[in-house]
Amino acid sequence: MTTLDSAKQAEIAAEAIRQQTKYHPTIGLVLGSGLSELADSIQNPDIIPYEKLPSWPQSTVVGHSGRLVIGTLQGKTVLVQQGRTHYYEGYDMEQITLPVRVMHALGIETLIVTNAAGGINANFNPGDIMLITDHINFLGMAGQNPLRGPNDERIGPRFPDMIETYSFELREMARKTAVANNLTLQEGTYAYVAGPSFETPAELRYLRTVGADAVGMSTVPTAVVARHAGMKTLGISSITNKADPNPKPGTVVTHDEVMETGKQIIPRLTTLLRGVLDQL
Repeated sequence: MTTLDSAKQAEIAAEAIRQQTKYHPTIGLVLGSGLSELADSIQNPDIIPYEKLPSWPQSTVVGHSGRLVIGTLQGKTVLVQQGRTHYYEGYDMEQITLPVRVMHALGIETLIVTNAAGGINANFNPGDIMLITDHINFLGMAGQNPLRGPNDERIGPRFPDMIETYSFELREMARKTAVANNLTLQEGTYAYVAGPSFETPAELRYLRTVGADAVGMSTVPTAVVARHAGMKTLGISSITNKADPNPKPGTVVTHDEVMETGKQIIPRLTTLLRGVLDQL
């Protein structure tokens, strides 16, 4: 599938959404593992299951609900993607990034993306919140870039600049919110890997050496496509486990651990997101 084909699919799905909601969202939110409960805060929502949207990829991971929730949050009209799909589920890059292409087709210009990530930085602990300042796209460097193929100049340039993939302006809003609410906010570089296996100690040592502060299996393809389309993106990682390159014998990382820690972060993350929305 090419970018041109993806644009056609996105417009078809966008029209299906328009037929199922009374709202015209201006802000998109993508919620990651264990973080979907934020959607419950949306007022008077229109809820659209993914299966009611043409070509929309279906999430198969526990903790990803599989629906759009559209409504009002902090006085802003938002579209929440409650549950995402991943490369490791067998989807290709065009399928993974269809939702953000649909958001762009709907006129959404601001995107807030959350994820669960392993903390590589020795100063990070489970339960921390990290503002993504940059990323390392290992799949992209290996040829799996979601912009591969013929480019649609109506959406964005053939060779998009990636210096400000994560909006300086939105990051400053997050920092101000953290200070105002006495929230500790880490900052760092997010490494994107394919999964689904967690990283080996040797891989973690490598990731730390090349400058990664956290590692996860999502977000980056979405951010790349959003940047290409001229959308402003805020990326936030919930540090749900210690990605220790020198683990003690018997150490095991599980998805259940990720889910449980994610739940503990929800109140602080909700405060952070509400504060950012207040400034938009």
